[in-house]
Amino acid sequence: MILLRLFWEFFQTGLFAVGGGMATLPFLYDISDRTGWFTHAQLADMVAVSESTPGPIGVNMATYVGFLTAGIGGAVVATLGLIAPSILVILLISVFLDKFRDSRLVNAAFYGLRPASTAMILAALVLVVKATFLPNGLAVPDWRLLVLAAVLLALTNAVKQTKKLHPIVFILGSAVVGALLRLAE
Repeated sequence: MILLRLFWEFFQTGLFAVGGGMATLPFLYDISDRTGWFTHAQLADMVAVSESTPGPIGVNMATYVGFLTAGIGGAVVATLGLIAPSILVILLISVFLDKFRDSRLVNAAFYGLRPASTAMILAALVLVVKATFLPNGLAVPDWRLLVLAAVLLALTNAVKQTKKLHPIVFILGSAVVGALLRLAE
């Protein structure tokens, strides 16, 4: 039964999360709240891991949640649930593409999807920022994390010598700093 539920939850996410992997985050927060399969803190960790591993973030997160919930079978089922709507929609569109390519209605629908997609990504940004800078529901941001974010922003955008470094350098450096900050507590 859990495998069917995993498939259904991620099928819905894949069907409605227009805008890429980050647009799945509001759906994942909703799944967390409704099912209790994972906490918001675990979701923030999933984002960090998914962003630093190869592959699409939405697929990585579906696989992670599925594995966390029901092992390897859960990982496979959740991933299939997430990608199934895209496959079905692409197959459907490919059949009718020539017929609707110049349709004003189709073009208008895609025009309307752009702001919806942007809003979903911005909602994900807000959720990630809250989970990152206000851990454990604190009302005051953790100043050390704000400093780390400001330093990384400067190093990746303003300091000429570090702008061209590979992103993995910043990810690994942040992991080391985060570990040191946790150990110092």
